[in-house]
Amino acid sequence: MATLRLGDTAPNFTQDSSEGPIDFHQWAGDSWVVFFSHPADFTPVCTTELGKTAALSGEFAKRGVKPIALSVDPATKHKEWIGDINETQNTTVNFPIIADADRKVADLYDLIHPNASTTATVRSVYIIDPKKIIRTTITYPASTGRNFDEILRVIDSLQLTDSHKVATPVNWKDGDDVVIVPSIQDPAELAERFPKGFKAVKPYLRITPQPNK
Repeated sequence: MATLRLGDTAPNFTQDSSEGPIDFHQWAGDSWVVFFSHPADFTPVCTTELGKTAALSGEFAKRGVKPIALSVDPATKHKEWIGDINETQNTTVNFPIIADADRKVADLYDLIHPNASTTATVRSVYIIDPKKIIRTTITYPASTGRNFDEILRVIDSLQLTDSHKVATPVNWKDGDDVVIVPSIQDPAELAERFPKGFKAVKPYLRITPQPNK
């Protein structure tokens, strides 16, 4: 199938996992989802990534986000690997790992890039909102571990900009000033929406303190 793009509905699937069979849309419910693939079980970079995901469980929970991982290994191997992750990363994996041995989900989400590997999934990340819409995609090569601070930063930006007519500027972090979208020009609306005031740098660029979520 064609590569999934921002704004597309995340395809549903039913597949086995470390926690038993999962219907993806039903499992996601009304939550945000971080769906990420890794090349193989018992690989060192993947072990650190899944350990970090488990360690960040509180950060994901307070944002209403469910993480879910995938590789083309079977569920029995996932379960063995989870014990290794817990031991080496000093954490407890508390999210499912999809067992995509038949590559059904990998094909659905375009997770195998033949010019990189014909058998292993790349390190892709899909951030999916509660309406099952793909809001962000990030893809790393197998040799490079993901930056989970960046994943959390993107989620913070998406959730803030969904609730307010703002955009987040370069290197923005939660709590920093934001940019008012240029479509808002009416002075009364600006005053109502941004009672903390704003700084007009140019007619198209207005910077304001971050609104409360």
